[in-house]
Amino acid sequence: MLEKMKETALFLEQRIKIKPEVAIVLGSGLGGLVKDIIVDTEINYKDIPNFPVSTVQGHKGTLMFGTLNNVPVMVMNGRFHYYEGNGMKTLTFPIFVMHQMGIKKVILSNAAGGMNPTFKVSDIMIIKDHINMMANNPLMGPNDDTLGPRFPDMSEAYSKRIIKLAMKVGEKFNIPLQKGIYMGVTGPCFETPAEYRMFHIMGADAVGMSTVPETIAARYLGMEVFALSVITDLGLIDAVEQASHEEVLHAAEKAEPKMVKLVYELLPQL
Repeated sequence: MLEKMKETALFLEQRIKIKPEVAIVLGSGLGGLVKDIIVDTEINYKDIPNFPVSTVQGHKGTLMFGTLNNVPVMVMNGRFHYYEGNGMKTLTFPIFVMHQMGIKKVILSNAAGGMNPTFKVSDIMIIKDHINMMANNPLMGPNDDTLGPRFPDMSEAYSKRIIKLAMKVGEKFNIPLQKGIYMGVTGPCFETPAEYRMFHIMGADAVGMSTVPETIAARYLGMEVFALSVITDLGLIDAVEQASHEEVLHAAEKAEPKMVKLVYELLPQL
């Protein structure tokens, strides 16, 4: 796998003029960020050696290099999911490539079902911790000690430093922000009322189908992680709303301007 990472990183480095400092994975709620990027190079996933291809509606599938608010960035316009049939190592492969390219900070976003009774649809939640309920881990198998430790510490999966900065940005620009614990599940089904109830009792504020594998891989590699959820539906103990992918996209679009503004203003402070 290390040889494939190096091959992909070299392929990309030979085609770009900038050295990205921050990687951004445009999940739900951050797609509009592409309009603010001064793009230097854009490459389709299918043209990148060893790279997976996204199959989800609303995920474009290109890698963008450029500047965002004067910060050199690498942007994944479309991410990969476990429920698409990808193995954990496949869906986290881009994180390993980012690391090979010298990137030390990554920003992730996702759509999530809210279980905290104080949450509303289209709220933005800063992820302060997660619970992995995917019954798998991208670090399974033989460990390469040149990349990271066999038993990586996860006591600070999400950077407290960046969370503090983001909260200050939210206050300055009047962007309401929630903080909470994200539960990662496999999908692709939305949760049953009993599952929502169980997950909330277990301590989660929101549940979704991504982010946890990428965070584990990034922290293993020593990268700093900041992640956001847009609350696209509610699964409260006494009131579970029916959810569809179209409604999720609509709620994400509603939250998008606030989410984009937050990341745009946060970047130069990282």
